[in-house]
Amino acid sequence: MFTLTISDKPIAVTNADADEARDLFMSDDFKHDLKTLECEGAPLWDGFATLSIRPASEPEIAEFEATDEDEESAGVEDDAPLIIFLVEVSDPDEADED
Repeated sequence: MFTLTISDKPIAVTNADADEARDLFMSDDFKHDLKTLECEGAPLWDGFATLSIRPASEPEIAEFEATDEDEESAGVEDDAPLIIFLVEVSDPDEADED
């Protein structure tokens, strides 16, 4: 498992292998999501801070596995890699729809 950090802060973890994790986390679509999604009222990424990928730590793996178990118990099954955010994330676009 691999973790995406922004300015050394762990943001998300995936069960993808190293190459796939890099492709996922560094894709233009995911970077767009990072600039759109918010944590505590601010975008996760400003478009300039350093994005890094590293092997996930034991606590990050445990959090991923706990979340993955919740997904499985909800009937969500997919062979594609999962990405789990390690911070509270909100989508301001969804809030506008309410």
